Amino acid sequence: MANKVLLETSARHLHLTAEHIEILFGKGHELTKKKDLSQPGQFACEERVTVVGAKKELPGVSVLGPARPATQVELSLTDARSIGVSAPIRESGDIAGSGACKLVGPCGEVEITEGVIAAMRHIHLDTKTANEMGLSDKQVVCVKVDSDGRKAILGDVVVRVSDKFAPAMHIDTDESNAVGATPGMEVEILDTCVCSCK
Repeated sequence: MANKVLLETSARHLHLTAEHIEILFGKGHELTKKKDLSQPGQFACEERVTVVGAKKELPGVSVLGPARPATQVELSLTDARSIGVSAPIRESGDIAGSGACKLVGPCGEVEITEGVIAAMRHIHLDTKTANEMGLSDKQVVCVKVDSDGRKAILGDVVVRVSDKFAPAMHIDTDESNAVGATPGMEVEILDTCVCSCK
């Protein structure tokens, strides 16, 4: 049986530290859950932030909870170029030497010297599912997208395995539009030798 997983589009968003939440939204402020996300414990918030670059700004960028140890802004490459910020392609959490920007909230603003990235294509898997699929954490695979009129094979997809995860592949809006992704679409994880991924 083919190794298939749900494909989800991860639109621009950011994760904030507890300190930055208070600066942007006021002392003692706690994030307000809007809806749960597919990954257990993760949720979209009512709060929004303006991301300011050298050229212009992106208003109303979604905040995801809960609070994290480091503030991280995830943009598409189109977003980053349009506002004039650097956004290297990185795994979530790998922010050393990444892009800088200013964040503006209703109660204050924060200048971050690093933390802006374009998220590397990735697949979340729980340990049981990963074992069943013969995949391991940090393995890089290729994925077949069988969309109508935009079929594609995506390489450089990193597998992330944890019992805290639920099976799903995440791509950003640039990638989603390029392959004609639709809600509920599943993609097939290919043997790495099929497309010579590293």
